[in-house]
Amino acid sequence: MKKLFTLLALAILPLTAMAHGPSPQKVDKSVTIKADPAKVWALVKDFGNIHKWHPAVASTKLEKKGEDSFRLLTLKSGGTVNQKLRGADDAAMKLRYEMIEGKMPVADYNAFMTVKAGPGAGETTVNWVGRFYRVYKLNPPIPEGQDDESALKAVTEFYDAGLEGLKKAAEGK
Repeated sequence: MKKLFTLLALAILPLTAMAHGPSPQKVDKSVTIKADPAKVWALVKDFGNIHKWHPAVASTKLEKKGEDSFRLLTLKSGGTVNQKLRGADDAAMKLRYEMIEGKMPVADYNAFMTVKAGPGAGETTVNWVGRFYRVYKLNPPIPEGQDDESALKAVTEFYDAGLEGLKKAAEGK
């Protein structure tokens, strides 16, 4: 009887591994900026003005709905992204937000940015972390452009460009 249960468990195990759907993904990027943390934090926490430092964002429209703040990003490549502010903590210099809908190939996207004193005097380290799933949540076959690699690539490219733009804006270059 014990052998029968073991055989059944071994037979079912591969099926449960395939039935779980997509795996959570994470992008974690950072940059060191030659500017005071307060100056960098002022740029990051200004939720309605990401277009001033992110080169992929053409414009930002900020909207208040009750206590909640939303921003609609119009991307230079076309399309929009709608995001909701989850919190801006001045003491911790941490901004949290989520994506409601948009052009990026991700689902259940939540992110935060932190600003801290950098390794040297007058330097700042900014960390940008996003957690999300691919947009296609069912099991394979996965449509092209809706897979984990596409999601990771889109978020990584957005963060890399954004952190470089933030660095240029904060350093006055």
